[in-house]
Amino acid sequence: MPVNPNATIEITAFDWVPDFARGFVRDLRPRWACEEMGIDYAEHLISAVNRPAEHYRDQPWGQVPVLRDGEVRLFESGAILLHLAERDAALLPRDPQGRATVTSWLFAAYNSVEPLMFELSNVDLFAAGEEWAKLRRPGLMEFIHQRFGKLAEALGDRPWLAGDFSVADIAMATVLREGIESGAVAEHPKLEAYLARCLDRPAFDRALKAQLAAFREEAGPVGQ
Repeated sequence: MPVNPNATIEITAFDWVPDFARGFVRDLRPRWACEEMGIDYAEHLISAVNRPAEHYRDQPWGQVPVLRDGEVRLFESGAILLHLAERDAALLPRDPQGRATVTSWLFAAYNSVEPLMFELSNVDLFAAGEEWAKLRRPGLMEFIHQRFGKLAEALGDRPWLAGDFSVADIAMATVLREGIESGAVAEHPKLEAYLARCLDRPAFDRALKAQLAAFREEAGPVGQ
């Protein structure tokens, strides 16, 4: 397991989140990248309930992950994935076009697909039962299916988005996972098969287990 308290790379993550968020917190992304590359990393676990004031100096909104790599600190999972991938060509090609294609798809995952998953979570989870959410959902799902359809077309018969498996696939797979419960992914067989290939990777399984192992019930709110 790459989780190593003495590692020079440190990933800041939460020590507790509600059940619905477990396995979906975004520190999963750098964990997965480290697992793919066999890079040891340490965990810096903080409270999601009472986030330490100093954490806001590294992440203005108090979110995770934050990455420390020696003297370098950075936030935002996309930036972190690119930073980690610079260490090993396994997840980011060194030829200009290969690198550009991977970078484009990584940004596409976070800019063109993930905002829709955020909105769907708001409609189905946080605003469930509210009248505006009921009215919004049909149009939102139509737009999601349009975007998923174009993504499936672009993927075609390739196993991965940009040649070999890359940080672009880590980004896209973690975004698409958020559409499983709604059934949105299942309506696009190519995307469903693509996502299954991503999640079948041993490195994903190790990363997921590491995230889940970090949660402690006693760290949650009183009464949880």
